[in-house]
Amino acid sequence: MPYAVASSRHAERVRGAVEGRLPAPADSPRLVSSWQRSFERYQLDPGSVIGPRVLSAGELREIREREEAFLRASGQCLSRLHETIRDADYCVMLTDAHGVTIDYRIDRERRNDFKHAGLYIGSCWSESEEGTCGIASVLTDLAPITVHKTDHFRAAFTTLTCSAAPIFAPGGELIGVLDASAVQSPDNRDSQRIVNQLVRQSATLIEDGYFLHRTSSCWILFGHQSRNYVEAQPEVLIAFDENGNVVAANRRARECIAGLDGPRHIDEIFDSSHVQLRDLGRIEAIATLRLRATGMTLHARIRAPLGRTAAPAAAVMHGAVPLRQERADARFDCSALGPFLRSADARVAANARIAQRIAGKRLPILLLGETGAGKEVFARAIHDAGPRRNRPFVAVNCGALPESLIESELFGYAPGAFTGARRHGARGKIAMADGGTLFLDEIGDMPLALQTRLLRVLAEGELVPLGSEAPVRVDLEVICATHRDLAHMAAEGDFREDLYYRLCGAVLTLPPLRERRDIGTLIETVFAEEAQAAGRPLVLDGALAARLASCAWPGNLRQLRNALRYACAVCDTVRVEARHLPGDLAARLPGAALGPENETGDDAVARERERIVAALRAHHWRPNAAALALGISRATLYRRIAKLGIVAPHRV
Repeated sequence: MPYAVASSRHAERVRGAVEGRLPAPADSPRLVSSWQRSFERYQLDPGSVIGPRVLSAGELREIREREEAFLRASGQCLSRLHETIRDADYCVMLTDAHGVTIDYRIDRERRNDFKHAGLYIGSCWSESEEGTCGIASVLTDLAPITVHKTDHFRAAFTTLTCSAAPIFAPGGELIGVLDASAVQSPDNRDSQRIVNQLVRQSATLIEDGYFLHRTSSCWILFGHQSRNYVEAQPEVLIAFDENGNVVAANRRARECIAGLDGPRHIDEIFDSSHVQLRDLGRIEAIATLRLRATGMTLHARIRAPLGRTAAPAAAVMHGAVPLRQERADARFDCSALGPFLRSADARVAANARIAQRIAGKRLPILLLGETGAGKEVFARAIHDAGPRRNRPFVAVNCGALPESLIESELFGYAPGAFTGARRHGARGKIAMADGGTLFLDEIGDMPLALQTRLLRVLAEGELVPLGSEAPVRVDLEVICATHRDLAHMAAEGDFREDLYYRLCGAVLTLPPLRERRDIGTLIETVFAEEAQAAGRPLVLDGALAARLASCAWPGNLRQLRNALRYACAVCDTVRVEARHLPGDLAARLPGAALGPENETGDDAVARERERIVAALRAHHWRPNAAALALGISRATLYRRIAKLGIVAPHRV
């Protein structure tokens, strides 16, 4: 059957089902509802054969950097799932909470086939863009599903079969979707039952792996009804702090143990009068515990916090803002703003309390702060704490887009609007945020001409795509951020005054890292995360931690994380010391004995040689990995190795 005829027939079938004239897809209420939303709310064309939108390399890189911990926790499971189903010509994809493919596994021989079908890294699968598909259905309903061939809304995907499952963070919020898709498969949807089950099991493994990563500084209870599976395949994971307050529990634990959704003490869950749970962690013994609520028994092992004997429950948060160590009567706030609310810095906690009250109140929020102070992380937390948490969070850096492209990127464009435009036009970032939150970073860099158009969106709730005359209604929350003084810019005429007053419904200023009272805890938290990512036991030198807390940190949290990541990578001992830091930072540390201004030429050469050798040793003399850790190209690394006379051990 010609492709055009097939797409036309599919479009007619979709319209007939939505209008009630034809049978619904697979007798599934979820699919019927999705078809209706795709057709009526998003006004998508069911006959379209255009593949999904694919992000640029720069956009994808930003998202992957933000989801680095999630990617680390999921990589091995993705590979294992793909090895299981690759012979049936499946690819495996991992998306973030907005449907952007951030990792995938495919056979190289089939790469072009999958890419042609849109199964590619950087592809976007939200329901508002692509209609009914596996990933979009999971994002909407937060439940596993198989969308088989003509169950898809758009004709472009009617040859695909997709089984997808959600992945949740320790706090219960969605962080991603795991999907297995095939370009060709049997017409009978029952053929997908095994794949669906494998995807669900793999999603649970990723979820538990991410749970353990985020709670690495907590005491962890591993439990199973059978003693033989406690070590091999624990079902129940419960994290609690030094005082015994339950910080988080995995999904299986919340399903089978009552009371874990609220604040509880571990002794309220288990009758552990005959044994101290933390003593079990020190001897790594398996004990039989009785559930107070039901009297049932659970076999469990306790793991002490990684890296040190007791630590604050900071690793639970999604980002770089830690939790304080809680008092005995403290309660865990599972909202996205919880880590900020518990910050030891009064300004951060006050900002979080205000944000918690105004989240979802249709009040524009303006975040002020230096570059790297965590404005986007805070904006994302506000979104996740509000009623739109399951809708899109679309971030746009107004300062990173060329002035010639920012209009089409924000507002979209009609077909044929300009030379080089897509034949069917494109939805802009504002339209993509419909129903959710639009985050405009570096709003102070937006051209004046576009400020007028943005003002109409805020005032009228509609936008007009480039080259079109028909307005499009949008419903969104707006959060803006800048490091510039917008009030002064408005007074000088460099920023529209009326737009400024539209944006500053609530103004929150995030303090720079050097001024934060919780900087010591932040350093501990970031180091613990980077040490765990390095995959070996590391300890931060106490004297170095104190010197880091006194550093100016012009790049704020972003600079801190990069510095500690570098130190963990090049460290050739158990203890991370000042000599493991990037050279420019080590020289500027308070109390540094020798700075670059009085360093001799021989000293500089020796220090550079030591830095490069440390990086090579840390990465087993692999030049690619060492160059990446050093922040230089491989060619530059080779030149410096030759200049400094460095010889690998196996070549001596």
